[in-house]
Amino acid sequence: MVKVAGREAADDAAAIVAESEHPPAVTTSAWTLPNALSVLRLLGVPLFLYLLLGPHADGWAIVVLMVSGVTDYLDGKLARLLNQTSKLGALLDPAADRLYVLSTLIAFVLRDVVPWWLAALIVARDLVLLCTVPLLRGRGLRVLPVHYLGKAATFCLLYAFPLLLLAKDDSILATMSAPIAYALTIWGTAMYLWAGILYLVQVRLVLRDLPRVGPGASR
Repeated sequence: MVKVAGREAADDAAAIVAESEHPPAVTTSAWTLPNALSVLRLLGVPLFLYLLLGPHADGWAIVVLMVSGVTDYLDGKLARLLNQTSKLGALLDPAADRLYVLSTLIAFVLRDVVPWWLAALIVARDLVLLCTVPLLRGRGLRVLPVHYLGKAATFCLLYAFPLLLLAKDDSILATMSAPIAYALTIWGTAMYLWAGILYLVQVRLVLRDLPRVGPGASR
């Protein structure tokens, strides 16, 4: 499994290097439907936090999270279907994912829904990846494309979070939700960390194969 993942990371890195030499066509307009959906998801983050930490309106918070999950699926599909892929969209989509995960973890730790160490693992992973941004910009890149494993991990976590809220009650539904919520949380966290490792592998390979850009550097 490790060898297969390593080969996939190497193939993805090679594709990124090739794309840097012949970048695909992207729209220059920021006003696209996929970007609007991403902005809608971002606007939902403070509302989601307020519902969880203010009135403890867990039901409405779950609705916001579900809408976020649907728009997360739609914006990528629509971008490819309508040929509206843009650099702004490539930044907004992962940013919205990370903000939802981070805000949910903060709220859940404050409400004792998840242990602090679980939140620390996920946040530490994102902080480590954040440190690669200056290195990538030195190669003319902002961020690397989102790996499918990372999207799958985020998908698992975003579905685990509302189930974890349901599991806090004493109802039959809570009893039924608990094992699914814990399974998705464990599996999603494991994939999230593994996707972070693959991202670091891709960064290393890209830094090795892609020359620096900027003053005094030649492509």
